[in-house]
Amino acid sequence: MKLSLVVPCYNEEAALPETTRRLQELLEDLIRRGKVDDDSSIWLVDDGSRDQTWPFIHSLSTRSARFFGVKLARNHGHQFALLAGLLSADGDAVISLDADLQDDLGVIEQMVDEYEKGHEIVYGVRNKRVTDTWFKRWTAERYYGLLGMLGVGIVPNHADYRLMGRAALNALEEYREVNLFLRGIVPQLGFRSTRVYYERHERIAGETKYPLKKMVALAADGITSFSAVPLRLIAALGAGVFIMSVGLAIWILAVRLFTDRAVPGWASTTLPIYALGGIQLLSLGVVGEYVAKVYMETKRRPRFLIEKITSAREVRAGVSPPARASAVQGTASS
Repeated sequence: MKLSLVVPCYNEEAALPETTRRLQELLEDLIRRGKVDDDSSIWLVDDGSRDQTWPFIHSLSTRSARFFGVKLARNHGHQFALLAGLLSADGDAVISLDADLQDDLGVIEQMVDEYEKGHEIVYGVRNKRVTDTWFKRWTAERYYGLLGMLGVGIVPNHADYRLMGRAALNALEEYREVNLFLRGIVPQLGFRSTRVYYERHERIAGETKYPLKKMVALAADGITSFSAVPLRLIAALGAGVFIMSVGLAIWILAVRLFTDRAVPGWASTTLPIYALGGIQLLSLGVVGEYVAKVYMETKRRPRFLIEKITSAREVRAGVSPPARASAVQGTASS
């Protein structure tokens, strides 16, 4: 099999020298032992970095035939950079992983073996979260539980470390949504899949590209892109408030008719204002989130734009990398 490794990169100049060295050693070892084809490659996708990430990728990809460099026209975000790499890579199977090497490279061979057994998708799943803070571990567990309750099919403790075969990649290309959440889309493809388990390491260099703000945004996308349950909960909440309001009205009427403790105008004015006002604001916020997603989808803008693809293979063959980049851009961005 011809294997492609796809690595999205954003301001990773500190990590890339070590990352690329280890990936090349791993790939050369797999080739030497006959696990993968000699034409296998590593695809580095620059997501509009502001440091020396692209100069490093460009230099490496024009010197070594093992590497391809993909430069996006601007910063599109991790999920779109990952998708650009997946749709650009030419392997029979493609493995996506992060540039910080927190994903254990030791299970890549297991992924390849599972693919050879007939599994079109192989998920890399963390078997423990000891490197996470208590807060991150607790929120992750609650989040996966919430997604399950809302009917979103997702693999717990799996990020974007996975192998996908060519059939799965072709199916993924048919998913055109702009609100991209690959962790939810890939399980929907329906191909035969399995899991390999690993322990996540610390970053080899640099700092995380997923601070709390981005993590919350990604979590919200995971819910609102795959489930209409929040909208149905609004209707249920409205029905519940109506029933409570009827009960409250009966109680207020009873206090007024049978006791002398009633404060004129207080309960009938204050409680409904606070209760209904809060519910209306909450409901408008949830509905607004869905309307915003519909708005983004109807514009049909390209999900990503590839500025260029660099490769030593094309340079040696006399092929202009920008010409090839334009062709890839036309298909991947349509």
